Order: sequence, then structure tokens, then C-alpha cells
Amino acid sequence: VSAALYPAVVLKTRLQVAPVAATGAAALPPSAFGAAAAILRREGALAFYRGFATSLAGTVPARALYMGALEATRSAVGPIALSLGAPEPAASAATGAAAGLAAAVAAQIVWTPVDVISQRLMVQGNPCPASRYRGGVDAFRKIVGSDGLRGLYRGFGMSILTYAPSNAVWWATYSLSQKIIWSGIGCYLCEYGVGVQEIDLGNGDSSLQPGCKTVMVVQGVSAAMAGGASALVTMPLDTIKTRMQVMDGDGEPITVGRTVRRLIKEGGWAACYRGLGPRWASMSLSATTMITTYEFLKRLSDKGQESGLA
Repeated sequence: VSAALYPAVVLKTRLQVAPVAATGAAALPPSAFGAAAAILRREGALAFYRGFATSLAGTVPARALYMGALEATRSAVGPIALSLGAPEPAASAATGAAAGLAAAVAAQIVWTPVDVISQRLMVQGNPCPASRYRGGVDAFRKIVGSDGLRGLYRGFGMSILTYAPSNAVWWATYSLSQKIIWSGIGCYLCEYGVGVQEIDLGNGDSSLQPGCKTVMVVQGVSAAMAGGASALVTMPLDTIKTRMQVMDGDGEPITVGRTVRRLIKEGGWAACYRGLGPRWASMSLSATTMITTYEFLKRLSDKGQESGLA
């Protein structure tokens, strides 16, 4: 999944920094397809995988922290929300939002340094002062050598402000989307018996439950909807974060305010949404594959525990 979607991440990053990076060279076209064609023509297909090794190396520990924090927060917040008398849909959405927020904060401990290094490698080929690295190790040494460990965590606060609400929106929307979809197709499935299976409850009782394939389709569609909503809501924050992590400050401190003013001066508020198409696509597709695999493995684990108890 990372290999398949990485070019979209590179394209999104290039579009976010293109106007500043294009000093002395032809700027990238404003459209995603035009920019992709320009990169391919000027730099070749391998340009879409710059920084991939660094990104991949950080994926496993970051995901481990993410999922660990997610499940721990879900287990703690869910019962509390229900005990306070919140309706089940609201409690589910609140639990998802809290879990997503905690997971994002935990993952950024690993992911911010990976982001800083990989994004600087992504913009290699642009005449940008921050793009003079021979690989991930070289980038790590030069960043630490010039800015210390603090340089690896440039934009950490902005990353939290980006990914925490992004994940909160994602998990809350995911929970609500599933409930909306099931409420819409549940009656149809029960009436026509499409995509359902009969479960024997014993004593002559039985229950109709949706089949595994039906569940995965609903989860996949819900994940895609959640990814799109999350990308749209948090795109300006992601653009600011990316610029803070990639661009040099021309001798001045790199702050959120200065980054925003520079961005608005270049293209107005619309500049905050450069790269929205690639980010929307990558987040939706990544979320769909991640959540269907994640939920499938959880079901397998539950079956394994049930068979062990039996």
C-alpha cells in the first residue's frame, strides 16, 4: 500500500512547495495531472519514490504506536461515554475521535522526524536550498549537524495540530458513516437475504448477520468517506506543516505566522489547498486498505480466542 500510494504523497508535497521551490526553474503546473506529467518528463519515474526508504522504515514503529494508543484509548473512553448516558451513536463517535487524537499524538513521536527527512528528499530536483541530500542517512546527518535533534522535530507542534484533528475527524466520521450505511441497507439485507448469513444461537433460535464480504465493503466505503472528509478539513494545516518542515527561512526563524503570511502572499487562501486531489486520493485509498485489513485481523483474533476457549 505504501509503495502504491507514495507517488501521490510526493506529488502533494511538490505542489505544496512548488511556487517557492521554483526559483530559477520552470514552476510546476497548478493541476495535479500537469504537475505529475512535468515531474515525469523532467526527472523520470524514480522522482516519485524519493525518500520512500526513509518513509517505509518509519512506518512499522509509527503504526505500532498508533494502533496501540488507538485501542487503549478506545477501551478506556468507550465505557465512560456510555456510563455518562450518551446515546450509542454519539458515544461511538466521541470514542473514535478521542482514540484517533491519542493515536496521532503517539505516532508523531516517530513520524515527525521521518516526515522531515522524507519530505526533503521528495523535493529533490527542485532548486530549493533544503534539497541537497544524497539519501536518508545523509539528510539525517546534515539536519542534525545544522540544527541538532530539534531540526528533526521541526513542525512537530504543527504536525500535532494537523494529524490530531485529522484522525479525530477520520475515526468519528468512520463510525458515523458505518451507522448511516447500515441503517440504509440493513432492512434490504434482512428482507432479501442478500449478503447475510444465518447464525445458530442454540435452543432452536437463529439470527441473521451480514456476511464477511458485506462487512468489508461497508467498512471500505466508510473509510473512503472518512478519508475524504479528513483531507478536506485539515488540508490547510497540512500545507503549513509541510512548508515549515521543508523550506528554509532565509535567515529568519521559521514560525507558523511567517509561513502562513508567505503562503497567502503567493496565492491567497486557495494556496492552502494545493495538492488536495492527491492527498484526498492517497488518504482515502490508504484508509480503505488499512481499515479493512485491520478489522479483518481483529475478527480473526476474536475467532482464535473463541476457539481457544471452546
